[in-house]
Amino acid sequence: MSSESVTDGPGKRRRGFWIFLRDVLVIIVIAALVSFLVKTFIVRSFYIPSASMERTLMVDDRILVDELTPRWTGYQRGDVVVFEDPGGWLPPAVQKPAGPPLLEGIDKLLTVIGLSTSDSEDHLVKRIIGVGGDHVVCCNALGQIEINGAPIDELSYLDLPEGDTQASNDPFDVTVPEGALWLLGDNRDRSQDARAHQDLPSGGFVPLENVVGKAFLITWPLGRISAVDGHHDIFNGIPDAQ
Repeated sequence: MSSESVTDGPGKRRRGFWIFLRDVLVIIVIAALVSFLVKTFIVRSFYIPSASMERTLMVDDRILVDELTPRWTGYQRGDVVVFEDPGGWLPPAVQKPAGPPLLEGIDKLLTVIGLSTSDSEDHLVKRIIGVGGDHVVCCNALGQIEINGAPIDELSYLDLPEGDTQASNDPFDVTVPEGALWLLGDNRDRSQDARAHQDLPSGGFVPLENVVGKAFLITWPLGRISAVDGHHDIFNGIPDAQ
């Protein structure tokens, strides 16, 4: 064995290790960048913290939200959407005790790149009932909501007490401004939705700019993996707003 091979062996191993470490770091950075871009422009994950959308979405369900498609297709009645609080929908945030700085930093980083759902409690999820220009009234003699004079039968997805067919116990008569939405929860008796915020400056309407995207898939728990149903057929017979 030559002296050259003896001296070069350990050096080559050290260089090999640093090259391997460099490659791993590059892969991690690229993966984080891709995840950040996906979260920012394409799809995002949230968990469900309340019962306001039962039976469609249950507490602690994890969902994926499509941020990209609605930028071209827009939103339609029936879509289940996640949105930022337009002001006054959520109670003042209670400051949680800070955890270990390292864990807090990791969680913030994972939230930025879309691998954590820690910001879910700062957002809400509801179903679109009225879009810009719609005249939405509750309720007719059968307990149904009417949109532009046409009744909708929501019993297939509403979580109502047995024997109850009233779509809302809180009457309302609103015309949705252009560029805004009228959003209600499927669990009408346990949802602090548009009906509960009509006294706000926004009138209970949510601007489109506050909408993050459309929920399209339940990803957790495993037994509930399924598409989020928009029940769009229920809204097919609604005439255009006058």
